[in-house]
Amino acid sequence: MKENHNSLIRYKQQMKWICGASLILTPACIAYPSDKGNPVELPVNKDRPNFVVILADDMGYSDVGAFGSKDIRTPNIDKMVSEGMKFTDFHSNGAVSSPTRCALLTGRYQQRAGVENVLLVNDAIDKIEGGLPTDEITFAEILRKNGYSTALIGKWHLGYKEKNNPLNFGFEKYIGFKSGNVDYHSHLNRRGDLDWWDGLELKNMPGYTTSLLTDLSCDYIAENKDQPFCLYIAHAAPHSPLQGPSDGPVRKEASNAEKSSGRSNFDIYREMVEELDAGVGKVLHTLDKYDLTKNTLVIFTSDNGPVIEYGGSAGQFKGEKGTVWEGGHRVPCVIRMPETIKPKSVCNIPLMSFDFFPTILEMAGVNYDDTGKKLDGVSFVNVLRDGNIKERTLFWGIGNDRYAVRQGNWKMVCSGKEKSLYNLESDPEESVDVSSKNPAIVRNFSQQLEVWKKSVY
Repeated sequence: MKENHNSLIRYKQQMKWICGASLILTPACIAYPSDKGNPVELPVNKDRPNFVVILADDMGYSDVGAFGSKDIRTPNIDKMVSEGMKFTDFHSNGAVSSPTRCALLTGRYQQRAGVENVLLVNDAIDKIEGGLPTDEITFAEILRKNGYSTALIGKWHLGYKEKNNPLNFGFEKYIGFKSGNVDYHSHLNRRGDLDWWDGLELKNMPGYTTSLLTDLSCDYIAENKDQPFCLYIAHAAPHSPLQGPSDGPVRKEASNAEKSSGRSNFDIYREMVEELDAGVGKVLHTLDKYDLTKNTLVIFTSDNGPVIEYGGSAGQFKGEKGTVWEGGHRVPCVIRMPETIKPKSVCNIPLMSFDFFPTILEMAGVNYDDTGKKLDGVSFVNVLRDGNIKERTLFWGIGNDRYAVRQGNWKMVCSGKEKSLYNLESDPEESVDVSSKNPAIVRNFSQQLEVWKKSVY
């Protein structure tokens, strides 16, 4: 009893800055671990913070005005930056879609779950193997067992069979598509199959994908305004096919075509990003409408770097989607929670997608025992209140013997036996290989990489 009482005291102190000094806290906010290391279901506490995680698809670091774009207008995401915290050194765990989504949801390196590459639709959906293993635990599952309503609206891309459905990973509600991309109007995948689901039911819904996901998200917030909720909005935009709201469908049958309009790639891409930004604005407005803004942590980021050919921009950074250069995984990120996070604050600490899991749980007041599934991500709640976190070594592995290692300002890039080293403070463009001048760092990073590989594969 004494231990539980002390835990509650520590929890109260931690939560004052999150929910306000007037919040009455009860033990219902804490999940004490069961014998199996899984959280125990507890009563609802309506005053706990809500979470909205907005994930763009293939959006580059400089596809947002506040991150350097001169040609794409993103007033709503820019507003989040002015009202919250901008992260200048935030990274996706993967350089492509599925791996990052795996890490984001589980708080672990995606390699532990066997999801290092994209889950492609090369066969009929019911024949495709692979996906998020059924024994993996997501932050949605933990929150749901602690009284939260949970929903995924949008892209899943972590398995096609029923056992891999989001409903089996803690999401009470799922509406969206399972594959890497769908036609924005017909909602067909590259095989020409309809890929739009309402839970376990294949059910198409009319509408341009970006606008449709926004409307569904706003409806969910309205329906759950009186209870704590976690909403994961996984947008399709600006991933190909390149289609604006007024463009016709690319796919009426199986097709690898990337656009139906004769307009330039960038013009379409810009329109897609701006429609996504408008959707962010509608979500923020909905939170305002129901007086949820102050008690809702809103996260906006991307699953990986851009496709330059389609109009995306990584700014000054080298590389793009599918590479371990900075442009492949350094992505825009902004977090807003008025009166909790200082407006116009900036974080320059290297963070990754898998850090959301422990951060969200700490914000929710959940004491999660990760003995069974060891977390790799770390909570950055202290960062949100102008603090710091301990320096660590970060790793990327994207298949085909390609890796990157990051510690402080140093980054080593590996392709097979070739290794190069960069000081990102003086050379963020990764243009000058200084490995020959720093052999001790290369040896140290190489040793750490081998230890990491043995631990995750």
